Amino acid sequence: MISSNSVLGLIFANMHENNVSDLTKERTLGSVLFGGRYRLIDFPLSNMVNSGISEVGVITKSNYQSLLDHLGSGREWDLARKNGGLHLLPPFSHVGSGIYRGRLEAIYGVMDFVEHSNADYVVMSDCDVIANIDYSKAIKQHIETGADITAIYAKGIYDSAQHKATIFGIDDGRITDVTINPLICGECCISLNSFILSKKFLEKIVREAVSRSLYSFERDILQAKKEEYKIFAYEHNEYYERIDSMQSYYNANRALLNSENRQSLFKKSRPIYTKIRDNGPAKFGLESSIKNSLIADGCVIDGTVENSVLFRGVKVAKGAVVKNCILMQDTVIGKESRISNVITDKLVSIDAQRTLTGSESYPLYIGKKANI
Repeated sequence: MISSNSVLGLIFANMHENNVSDLTKERTLGSVLFGGRYRLIDFPLSNMVNSGISEVGVITKSNYQSLLDHLGSGREWDLARKNGGLHLLPPFSHVGSGIYRGRLEAIYGVMDFVEHSNADYVVMSDCDVIANIDYSKAIKQHIETGADITAIYAKGIYDSAQHKATIFGIDDGRITDVTINPLICGECCISLNSFILSKKFLEKIVREAVSRSLYSFERDILQAKKEEYKIFAYEHNEYYERIDSMQSYYNANRALLNSENRQSLFKKSRPIYTKIRDNGPAKFGLESSIKNSLIADGCVIDGTVENSVLFRGVKVAKGAVVKNCILMQDTVIGKESRISNVITDKLVSIDAQRTLTGSESYPLYIGKKANI
């Protein structure tokens, strides 16, 4: 087992945010709320901490104030420390760098941070995958195979009409084909956008790529260099969800209503950490009715809630009916209102006797601080 000091974690907070542009207008993808009390960045960050990685850099781009508020000093992840710990890396942190176009330029922008790390290996991850991954096993395989790059993937159903993903062709553990958003349908080896490299190799390919004005890690490294570099695959064969559209975000939240999915994702041995908020327990009125729902702390429920995920501080008034919904922090549903298949952002207020209906295949989204 390698020591924790020999691995550096890099998390990209903004990658793929255009896939859920409604949710990322005022926040990074990493700070998008999920599962009642979490943010998307909690999953890759917790995975790294649980795998013994004690130095993590979070690469930001824009709209990152809510991310800074959430991460703070990193205390909740045991990363508030003098050596290593959590580092928030804004754009323009490297002289001559600008707003990056892709992963390679993003790393070049924080190259000083990477170079000053004592790590031998780097684990890179985006925030669009919900999973509980043991990186220590993947790092061990990376070292044993002598790979230049190890890419983590999972088998799953891909449909080009609904999803966006990088698909791998794999032969005897080695990646032999890379396609990006291909027009195919069926079971595929889907990239989970997590990669392992040695620090020296990462520095080499980033400097070479930037000198040629290349910026896409998937296209310019994985796809273009698959014959030249030893690129191996590591399979994550447990539960996962990918956030690549509003529909997938809606489905991923509601998938947590299945107890097997929750048990696979939230393990006692490998917990998912998040920022603690000092709310009281949820309160349920005498006439309230709750069926198959996740209710976070601080909620006040006097109406009916079915098959829904309610974040902290949500209020459902008497006579109101909420079905198949995702209600983010401090949403208020007025008396005798009826909503179904709806996603509300934070601080949404729906007045009394309103009816809002989406569909399971096209949920209705209501923006932050909206009043209806």
